[in-house]
Amino acid sequence: MFINHALQEINLKVVYYGPGLSGKTTNLEYIYQKLDPTLRSELVTLNTREERTLYFDFMQFELGRIKGKKPRFNLYTVPGQSYYRFSRKIILKGVDGIVFVADSQRQRMSDNLDSLLDLETNLIESGYSLQTFPWVIQYNKRDLPDVESVAALQAKLNFFGATSFEAVATDGVQVLETLRTIITNVVEKIEVFV
Repeated sequence: MFINHALQEINLKVVYYGPGLSGKTTNLEYIYQKLDPTLRSELVTLNTREERTLYFDFMQFELGRIKGKKPRFNLYTVPGQSYYRFSRKIILKGVDGIVFVADSQRQRMSDNLDSLLDLETNLIESGYSLQTFPWVIQYNKRDLPDVESVAALQAKLNFFGATSFEAVATDGVQVLETLRTIITNVVEKIEVFV
């Protein structure tokens, strides 16, 4: 969180985290398309070898003000492949909230677990933990044929009882609901510090 007193803004950072090709980019592209262009900046894509890392920011208008200041949310995705570990650490610096995008396909459970462990390790190195940090989990790709049951995903991935969503990011199913929930969680946490 960064407070710009001159502009009366609070800059907050939300990172979409998860294994490669789980739907992080698709989530941000859908959000970008649905936002009023006057409330968002351009979508910036930094290409990696197999996947894109995206960044854009927008003014969150529905929440009103937080102690007289306008919140500005910066949304990022991280590259999911293991060899981008250092990039993920850099993108996580200063994070205020996490959306963990899990791939619901049965054969991706190991990738989901590895990514979640990587996230928790990176947070611990920064003095945080998912146990107390604002985060939500999104079970994406629920429309595909060979997906894990939600009960199995919950048991294996949601060990801290975070709010979870069943999503199909390509169709926008539960994408905006996921965003609204993480924004609410972040605002509740930071109101104490503003």
